[in-house]
Amino acid sequence: MRFQAPKGVSEYLPPRSSSFEVVRDRLLAPAKVAGYQLIELPIFEDTELFTRGVGGSTDVVMKEMYTFEDRGGRSISLRPEGTAGVMRAVIEHGLDRGQLPIKLFYAGPFFRAERPQAGRYRQFYQAGIEAIGIDDPVLDAEIISIAHQGFVSLGLKRFVLKITSLGDTESREAHRRDLVSFISTLPLDDETKERAERNPLRLFDDKRETIRAAMTSAPILMDYLTPPSREHFLTVQSLLKRLDVPFEIDPRMVRGLDYYTGTTFEFIHQDLGAQSGIGGGGRYDGLMKELGGQSLSGIGFGLGIDRVLLACEAEGVELEVGHSPTLFLIPLSSAAESEALYLATDLRKGGVHVDIAFGERGLKGSMKAADKRGAKYVIVIGDDELLERQAKIKDMSTGESESIRLLASEIASKILR
Repeated sequence: MRFQAPKGVSEYLPPRSSSFEVVRDRLLAPAKVAGYQLIELPIFEDTELFTRGVGGSTDVVMKEMYTFEDRGGRSISLRPEGTAGVMRAVIEHGLDRGQLPIKLFYAGPFFRAERPQAGRYRQFYQAGIEAIGIDDPVLDAEIISIAHQGFVSLGLKRFVLKITSLGDTESREAHRRDLVSFISTLPLDDETKERAERNPLRLFDDKRETIRAAMTSAPILMDYLTPPSREHFLTVQSLLKRLDVPFEIDPRMVRGLDYYTGTTFEFIHQDLGAQSGIGGGGRYDGLMKELGGQSLSGIGFGLGIDRVLLACEAEGVELEVGHSPTLFLIPLSSAAESEALYLATDLRKGGVHVDIAFGERGLKGSMKAADKRGAKYVIVIGDDELLERQAKIKDMSTGESESIRLLASEIASKILR
């Protein structure tokens, strides 16, 4: 029997896995230099954490979670997103009792029972950051700018940032009353009515043309923003302009998670078709209190590593991968192979990327392997080289060779200068 990966799982093998690694690391690099620190989270949590945190009316909770009962009879779910787990950890370990804001980053696999297609997977990868404890438009702008910097650092150009404000509690309550009244006049089927009762904003995200047409005249939340909410959002816009982060205002934006409030945003890539969202996030001012903690504000984002990689490939972005060896050692005998290992180990301790041609495959096959691996330099070690403690080092880009002693210090000096 031949086993296969489960349907809808995104997995990465060499050489593409190197590109995946570059994307992940570049997306997180701006957060690291901005003072965000690593948090590692469980792959699974109590189901109620997501029901309460993400929202019982969302498709994520109602249709897409992988939920099972463990041996103790507890309902457990694989994490469908990162923010709820981060908030649980912050509350549980008392991070909210220290210096604010708490600035955290994470990356890893997440799980949703989606219908698999390009860019839409059942196991997918995200990089995310959260800033918890401060309600400040400057922090909103920092979060959005960090995401933007990550995309730019990869060389992406064909993406658009869309932003909106979902307002404060007063704004949303006033809008909800008028929106519910408007929806009551529409000829909806029972399932859509039930969905609208749970969260009327969901109809703005409905993909059916009849619903989209009907909602064109629906009241817009941004028209109901209280003066403080409006001022907050205007400040965010002003800051983004000063940071040279271009954006479009999308007053009908609806994110897939219920905890969003205030500043909300999404990055769209123009070459990815239906699965065009490459990342997004927003403020979640009531989430900590909902999960049993203090009434502290928070804001964050999740960026889809899988989709960002697809976007890079769609734009033809050349990702510089760092796994090609600087030096490739080719031993021609058992004694030479042992010496190559000793030499490689010393060089690696000094930070030199070194690989070895194992298995006595012969000089011709080993040179092909060095070329295929993209090695910059090659040293062939035979019995004569061992005896003289000297060999030829070949520059693979020019084809030129020169003599060099088999000393790690001398080789490192040559190839790292």
